[in-house]
Amino acid sequence: MKIVFFGTPEFAIPSLKILIENNYNVVAVVTVPDKEKGRGLKVEPSPIKKFALENKLNVIQPENLKDENFHNQLKELKPDLGIVVAYRILPVEVYTIPVYGTFNLHASLLPKYRGAAPIQWALINGEKVTGVTTFFLQQKVDTGNIILQKEVAIDDEDNFYSLHNKLAQIGAELVLETVKRIESGNFEVKQQNEMEATLAPKITKEICRIKWNQSAIQIHNLIRGLSPVPGAFTVLGEKIYKIYKSKIIESASQQSPGNILIDNENLLVNTNDKLISILEIQPESKKKMTVKEFLLGYRKLIEEYKKFE
Repeated sequence: MKIVFFGTPEFAIPSLKILIENNYNVVAVVTVPDKEKGRGLKVEPSPIKKFALENKLNVIQPENLKDENFHNQLKELKPDLGIVVAYRILPVEVYTIPVYGTFNLHASLLPKYRGAAPIQWALINGEKVTGVTTFFLQQKVDTGNIILQKEVAIDDEDNFYSLHNKLAQIGAELVLETVKRIESGNFEVKQQNEMEATLAPKITKEICRIKWNQSAIQIHNLIRGLSPVPGAFTVLGEKIYKIYKSKIIESASQQSPGNILIDNENLLVNTNDKLISILEIQPESKKKMTVKEFLLGYRKLIEEYKKFE
């Protein structure tokens, strides 16, 4: 079976890796063009391109997915199956080229959390269970017929990084199983229930800003859902502080939301109901640090401003 694999970030690597390890013929890896990154604007390939080149795979990097030359490149490969793991939205002219069509791996239990940030929103919303889904592409994003699904428990200590890695590995196993089912013809698809659909839109800067007048659990879930990237943030004295790890303290808030308490080596913040203990924080233009390290250098600043905004 000849496969064209579409992907970009690290999340896609386990899925491509498992296909190679199981001796599937990946005739091309399609990814985004190299981009300038960092202060030096060094041109960097995508993580999936790096992995593909290390494994001597054919890499295609179209600027425009509707370009006929790109379509012809794919047609010349005569692929049997297309697989998408964290790539751009494919036009119908592309995903219908493979003989058996194209399926996508999505990091949620569809139809829940359709969209760009399903892992983040599952954590932000305090879900206890999420999962991965493979489904055939159709024109409307994340709405195609489901092939396979696998539930994954969300642990209390999970943040975006840990859950991302967990889902990437389990998702890779589901991709392999899906390919085997399609290859053998031993599979059935089911339609998504539109009544159960929820959205997981792109994370914006406004979403990342902590609103201290929310409940402690809402704030705690926002912090872990955005850790380590892009990071939930707050403001103290016109400077931005990113918070990466927190713990809910069962004591009720005694002051207005955002007010800060220093208790020995603990940094506590009032919310709408309980206190939150900040465990990892990063001042603007500084490195990430533990709360103990932070208090060594910023205690006077906290005592001056007294409140996160």
